Amino acid sequence: MSKHARARSRSRGRTRTRSRSAARRPRALTVAATVGLLAFGAGWVHALHEQPGAPVPPARADARPQTKDRAARDAHRPDPRQGLPVTLSDASRARIPAEARQLVLVTGKAPDSSESTVTLYTRPATGADWAPAGQWPARNGAKGWSTERAYGDLTSPQGVFSLTDAGGLLPAPPGTKFPYDRDAAFVATGLGVNGESLAGSFDYVVAIDYNRRQGVSPLDPDKPDGERKGGNIWIHVDHDGPSQGCVGIPKEAMKTLLETLDPAAHPVIAMGPPGF
Repeated sequence: MSKHARARSRSRGRTRTRSRSAARRPRALTVAATVGLLAFGAGWVHALHEQPGAPVPPARADARPQTKDRAARDAHRPDPRQGLPVTLSDASRARIPAEARQLVLVTGKAPDSSESTVTLYTRPATGADWAPAGQWPARNGAKGWSTERAYGDLTSPQGVFSLTDAGGLLPAPPGTKFPYDRDAAFVATGLGVNGESLAGSFDYVVAIDYNRRQGVSPLDPDKPDGERKGGNIWIHVDHDGPSQGCVGIPKEAMKTLLETLDPAAHPVIAMGPPGF
C-alpha cells in the first residue's frame, strides 16, 4: 500500500471514531439532563410539602404508627407489675399465688436495716390490678433481712408467705375474719433489742406462716422445718424499736389489718429489702 493510501485509511478511521464519539455525546447529555430534571422535580416536591398549607403526601403502606397510636396501643397492654411497685422483683411477684386478693407488702429500707414500710394491697378478682389500701411505717429484724434465717440471728425472713391465723392479748377487733386466739399468754417478757419496753407488743398478732403449722394459734410452738430456723414470726404492735425477726406496725394499723384480712381472699405477705 502506498504512503498516500495508508494516510487516507488512517484519516477515514479517525473520522469514524470521531463520528461514534459524537453520537455518544448526545445520548450522555440526554441521560444527564433527565437525571437532573428528576432531581429538580423531587426537590421541588419536597420543598412544596414543607410549605405551610401544602398537601400532605399519602402514607406509605409500611408507614409506622404515629406516636398517639402507639400510646393508645400501649394503654391496652397489661401492666406486668399489676399495680405493684418496681421495688418488688419479678421473681417475688411470681411467687404471689394467683388466687391471692390481699397482699401485705413489707419493703425494708436496706438489706441490713431494721426500718421498713408496710403497704396493704387489695384487688377485686384474680388477675386484676392491685390497689393500695393503707400504708404505715414499720420495724423488722435488728440486722435486716435473710433468705437463710437462723434462730437468734436478729434478721427477718425474706420471701412470700401466707397469712392464716391471728390472736392477741386483747379481744379481736369488730369484723375480724381470721381465726383469733385471745390468750393471756400473749405477753412479751424482757426488753427489746435496744432496751425498750415490749409492753403491748402482742395486744394484736397476725402469724406469718414461716416455719409453722397453719390453722393453729400463733402461740403454737411446733416448727416443721426445725428449731434451727426459728419461728413465731408475727406481725404485731410496734414497740418503738427493732425486732428479733417480726414485723412491728402501729396499733391502729394492726386493728385495720385484722378488720380487713379475709381467709376467703387468700392473703399473703411479701417481705424483704428493696428489689427482693
